[in-house]
Amino acid sequence: MMTHCMHILPLVLLKQKVKLLQVLCAHRDEVWFLQFSNNGKYLASASNDKTAVIWKVDEDGELLLKHTLTGHEKPVMMVAWSPDDCQLLTCGMEEVIRRWDVESGECIHVYEKSGVGLLSCGWFPDGKQILSGLNDQSLCLWDLDGKQADCWEGQRSTKTSDFAVSKDGKLIISTSRDSAILLFNRDTKQERLIEEEHTVTSFSLSEDGDFLLVNLINEQIHLWNIRNDPIQVKQYTGHKRSRFVIRSCFGGSEQAFIASGSEDAKVYIWHRASGDVIETLSGHSGAVNCVSWNPTNPHMLASASDDHTIRIWGLKKATVKRRDAGSSSGSNGIHMNGSANGNGFVHQCNGSRSK
Repeated sequence: MMTHCMHILPLVLLKQKVKLLQVLCAHRDEVWFLQFSNNGKYLASASNDKTAVIWKVDEDGELLLKHTLTGHEKPVMMVAWSPDDCQLLTCGMEEVIRRWDVESGECIHVYEKSGVGLLSCGWFPDGKQILSGLNDQSLCLWDLDGKQADCWEGQRSTKTSDFAVSKDGKLIISTSRDSAILLFNRDTKQERLIEEEHTVTSFSLSEDGDFLLVNLINEQIHLWNIRNDPIQVKQYTGHKRSRFVIRSCFGGSEQAFIASGSEDAKVYIWHRASGDVIETLSGHSGAVNCVSWNPTNPHMLASASDDHTIRIWGLKKATVKRRDAGSSSGSNGIHMNGSANGNGFVHQCNGSRSK
């Protein structure tokens, strides 16, 4: 439980002016999704350009391009880190899921289901199974070798198809219809519903698994306590959303803040307990689709935009740097990021395939 003191301390920290630290320019089209690794040492991004990029956070907090992952035939909608951060899933738009080795950048496996498109990807907490929402409204669980372990059919996912899994693997959370989120207990088979008055566009689960942050089509973000029967405890407003899926996240010290993208090209930050907007970050020139707070560095926030860039924000005083994947290239056409510290290799997926 967060105490009053826990709210005050991070609020004081954030009053140090948040600065733009770095602009990442590896993508050639809109950046739709991004997520820091669990250990905070990497950032992965997904783009309409059909690629995903893995960035490495160096000891000085600078992000360097590590791998560009190619092979999807459609835009990449989502990425998901394995619990040990050694592997990464990427999901194409109603296409396939690809599993990559983070160190080498090689594709290990391709997951697909005949006649059905995959919409989302995620890991089970044990790292031995993966989960996906499909465009037939089912939610499927696979072993790493591609064998289907379980499948829940009938209003288990939607076109947005967000889902989350509790750390013990017992609770699966998914969008079951446009304005409802299903909380399904695998052990007891109990089903609970969060019913909103407006369409759900995305959601995210808090680190402790007790709270769900729900983005709605009507430019509101609702905070739900799901420890027992779901109760809405706070709402956040001010950001803009009319056409696109906009994602928000918990973050900062003790997850005392809420951050969200916005169609007005800004990043909004609220104090979680009070619901007050305490910072708006300007700099992008297109809609901000997704934000991710570094889980091990409460002063580092990343934002992904339609302007093809990722921006890194924080408190550290630094000269704004740009990282462009095409700033130099070898004779074999493999692009590098222009830094002696990063190899920046482009990897074509040739992993094994399962249906």
